[in-house]
Amino acid sequence: MKFQIQALPAALFQPLFGQPEAYLAGRGVARVTATKSPGFPCRVSLIDAAEGETLLLLHYEHQAAPTPYRASHAIFIREGAVEATPAPGEIPEVLRRRLLSVRAFDASHMMLDADVTEGATLEPLIARMLTDPAVAYLHLHNAKPGCYAARVDRAPVS
Repeated sequence: MKFQIQALPAALFQPLFGQPEAYLAGRGVARVTATKSPGFPCRVSLIDAAEGETLLLLHYEHQAAPTPYRASHAIFIREGAVEATPAPGEIPEVLRRRLLSVRAFDASHMMLDADVTEGATLEPLIARMLTDPAVAYLHLHNAKPGCYAARVDRAPVS
């Protein structure tokens, strides 16, 4: 089954790019510098920041539906990031190199299934979960720090 990994929209974060520290701090956002690579995964560009690159560290509500699974956590956005558009079936390297928690949700945003896998073996788990017609979408999380990484949907049939 073909799937599509979705990056976060760049437009959500562009108003923060280049803002002074006081402006960011007033919104609970910190400007940080990547001290190693990999280690600072951007949720917009779906790549790891290069050592020395500037990112924004901010709170993001990745599961905003009013259910018991409503959730948020800190994420990194490379300052000035361009939104990634992976091809159907493509898994970006930023995901392939991490231990991932995969969570399946139905159309009512209730969790139906969850598992953990190395990113290098992510495709079979995505395929298994999306085979269930009750699954509407998947969320990928970096398992060790536990933060949101990306969303997975069924790819449009062409």
